[in-house]
Amino acid sequence: MTDFELDELDRRILDELGDDARLSNRSIAQRLGLVEGTIRARIRRMQQQDVLRFTAITDNRQHGRPRMCFIGIHTTTSAVRTIARTLTAIPEMRSVIITLGRFNLLAIGLFTDLDAMMQVIDQEITSLEGVLKVETSVVIKSIKYNERMAKLSVR
Repeated sequence: MTDFELDELDRRILDELGDDARLSNRSIAQRLGLVEGTIRARIRRMQQQDVLRFTAITDNRQHGRPRMCFIGIHTTTSAVRTIARTLTAIPEMRSVIITLGRFNLLAIGLFTDLDAMMQVIDQEITSLEGVLKVETSVVIKSIKYNERMAKLSVR
């Protein structure tokens, strides 16, 4: 991805699509007081620059009520990026984030049950070279989840 600067119009278009990604270019243009061709060109450019991607987001409950778990991983400094890349290959991991603070990495996973979560942690995470500590937080009830932040679906 190249460096790409979003201007005010790009942000307004993204806000409209964030509220309803099924809006037509014409509807967005009408809402913003512009012509449809401008919206179409801006959306195409953002897609080409990999700033915008359209995807369907499913409610994870459709997949049998999987358990969402936050996994904080403290690593050696030199191993952070390698471990992060390794975590992205684990199918249950839906998000892997390098952080500053208590942990070097935060992974968000969806698991069929707690045994499956423990198996992944024991066999695939704690065994990685450079992992010093793993701490989990299992979601028992989600009060608000913004699907615009991270798509969490079972593959």
